[in-house]
This record gives sequence, structure tokens and C-alpha cells, in this order.
Amino acid sequence: MTRRAARLPFALIALASLAPLVAAAPAAAQQEDFEGVSLGLVYENAYVPALGIQQFSGRLGGDAIASEVQAIVARDLEYSDRFAILDDLPINVTADQVDYSLWDGLNATWVVKGRIEGAGTNEFVLVLELHDVLYRRIEQTGRFPLPNHQTDNAAFRMAVHRASDQVVEWVFDEPGMAASRITFSMRRNDGTKEVYIVDSDGENLTRLTSHANLTASPVWSPDNTRIAYMTYDDDGQRIYERNLATGETKRIGAIRDGNYMTPTYFPDGDNMVFSVHTGARSGLFTYDAERECCLTNLTESPADDFSPTISPDGRWMAFNSTRLGSGIPQVYVMEARAGARPELLSPYQYGQSSFFSAPDWSPDGENIAFSGRYQRSGRYHILVAKMGEGRRLQQLTFEGNNEAPSWAPDGRHIVFTGEHRWGKGLFVVDSASGTIRPILTGVDVADPDWSGGM
Repeated sequence: MTRRAARLPFALIALASLAPLVAAAPAAAQQEDFEGVSLGLVYENAYVPALGIQQFSGRLGGDAIASEVQAIVARDLEYSDRFAILDDLPINVTADQVDYSLWDGLNATWVVKGRIEGAGTNEFVLVLELHDVLYRRIEQTGRFPLPNHQTDNAAFRMAVHRASDQVVEWVFDEPGMAASRITFSMRRNDGTKEVYIVDSDGENLTRLTSHANLTASPVWSPDNTRIAYMTYDDDGQRIYERNLATGETKRIGAIRDGNYMTPTYFPDGDNMVFSVHTGARSGLFTYDAERECCLTNLTESPADDFSPTISPDGRWMAFNSTRLGSGIPQVYVMEARAGARPELLSPYQYGQSSFFSAPDWSPDGENIAFSGRYQRSGRYHILVAKMGEGRRLQQLTFEGNNEAPSWAPDGRHIVFTGEHRWGKGLFVVDSASGTIRPILTGVDVADPDWSGGM
């Protein structure tokens, strides 16, 4: 017997060439084709099961927050882009038991039912049930502690996000991304830029730094406990690291003269790699942040090498460089060791003023996202390089200006900065369907980096 599913079409653009480009986007989107690349449109169907959310209940005081918890879970599952959410029902489903016949008549494949129980001292437990409508049974059950929402609303919401991610994992056996945060730099009214953090759903915007200067390129440590970034001080551009638990901020030692910028971490969390510019030459260097020593050169040339990103296994590095001589950056890949030979990844074409920047390696190690344009006056779009055989490229955006992509922990969504019909701000694109949603709008932001799961 086949499980009922709502199948929502989305467009894929495929071609075969020396640098094949594949794009996922709604068929109605206005394309801005990359010059020199012939694109052809084909269509595929994505499996999108219909999911109903039965009204959450409460006991021992839990009824006071049941509707709030339900709203967070419903939005998380909608933002996962994996379900067709049944949230506009012709009836009010409030029964304690799941009426499988009713949900079957509404074409639901799954139903989520929740109950919030008081656990003392204004703390609660969320009991979630995932019901299989077709087989008329409870497929999974989980209990999720919720902290006091009045004294720590941010922790309360993050705990609910973790429960939402568990629903995604129950159904698809893949991680969710609701329980995660995004760091970025944002320009303030006085012209300075500081580092901020926001939840994946756009809630709990928090300012992290107070340098009263231009602060940029924040990046999460692999364990999500620290954020490294670049700012200016009396010695020029320097890299700092902020401990999120203690609030302690320390400067990475400047062992070599020059400006330090665009840091990132190796998967072990102890070692970093960043760019050092000395004017005539620049390069990428590793540094043992735990021992505060051992600056080691990976690349060095008269060109500018910057914006490194490390593969999840720590073996490979993608980065930006102007080593083609045009002064305009391209994306390269090389083994993350001294003396390795960089290989051009971005679709450079001789004679074109192309600009490709800000690479970011996906959590599964199979893809690299970056942004770019071909023409000097063209718009920037988000591209994904498939790192398997053939290294196909996928174009994810077709309208507006789109830059600085960073992968979510689910390996499916990408945050980026841009300018769309909502205005300037921070946006997310689903790499499977091309769906774009805003996180923050009306703000001047740059350099987003998505955390791992919290």
C-alpha cells in the first residue's frame, strides 16, 4: 500500500557542459541567466506529505501556554519546507483522541498532537505524538522539558524548536534546523557595525558586540559556544573570539604583521584559519586558538586570499582569491594543508568581469554554496556547487540581489543577505524547492553564518 502524499512541483534547470549549471526555482520566476551558459527547463515532483496539527492541550497549568507552543511548532514545521501544513481547517479539531477518519478526509498523511504538562516552578514538559493517518496509529512519542518561559523566553522557545526538529527527524530521518541561530553583522544608525544573533525563525534578535567600530565576518565554533569575528582596533584589523556562556572576549594574537580577517574554524574547534594581509602579499594561515600559538601558512601570493571555509572532515578548504590577476575574486578549492594546489571552482569565463565570493561548505560535505555574478552590472545570485563527479552547479535565486550564503544544520536551507520585494535584509532559501522567506527586513546586514543544531 502506498502512503498518500501531496506532491508539489518545483522546477530544476539542468545542463551538461564544462561547468554544468543546475537551478532549482519556481517555473514562474523571472530568470537572469548567466551569460555563456545554455539553460533548459525540466520539471520534477518533490514528496511533500500533508501534515495536520491537532489543537494542543494542557494540564497542571500547561493550558496557559498550549496555544503559544502550538504556534511555534506549526511555524517551525512550515519553515522546514517538508510538509504541506493543514492549518486552515473547515472545523475546529479539539478532541483528545485523533479522529483518523476526519484527518484522512482532509488528505493528511501525518498528524501532530501535543500536550503541555506542568512540572513545578513554572516549568513544563511538552508531550508530542506523531500519528500515522494511513495506518491509524501513533508512530512516535517524545517528552521535551520546557524551561520557565517568563524568566528565559529565549531558552523556552529553543526547547520548543528542538521538539519541532524531532518531528522532522521522525518522518524523514534527517535533521531539522529550527533549533539553531544565525550570527551576522548589522549596520547601526551611527554608521558602526556590530555582531548580532537571531533565532532561525527571526525571533530573539540579540546584539553580541560593542566595539563601536566596523565589526564583520562572524562565524560559529563547531560546538556553538563561541563566535569569532573581525573588528578594528589600534593595530588595524584583528580577530576576536567571544565566549557566549561567559561573555569573555579575547583577541587572537597577532604573531605576524598585517591585517587579520575572515576567520573560520576547523571541525575540531581548536584550530582556526584566517586571512592575513600585509599589503604586498596575503595568505591564509592556520592558528591553534586553544594553545594560542602556531601560525602556519597555507597559501601566500601577491593576490588576495580570504574567506576560507573548511569541509566537515577537515581535509579540504574552499576560499576566495584574486590570483587570476583581474582583481576580482573567484572561488577555489584545495586540500587544507600547506603546499596544496588550489583548483578553480567558480564558473570563470575569460574576458568576463565575473565576481564569485563567500563560499560555505555544507554540513554533509557534498556541496559548496557561494554568491556571484557574470556581468559588471549584473545582479548577484546564490549558487551551489555539487562536489561529486562533474561538479554541477545549481542556481538557487533568480530575482533580487543575493549574497553571502551560509548553510543551515539540515544541509537543505541557506541563509543569505539580499534585497527583495520585502526590502533589504536577511533571507532563507530552501535548496530543494527554491522557496524564499525573509528573516529580518529593513536592515543593512552582512556576513551571516548559521550555527549547528543547538
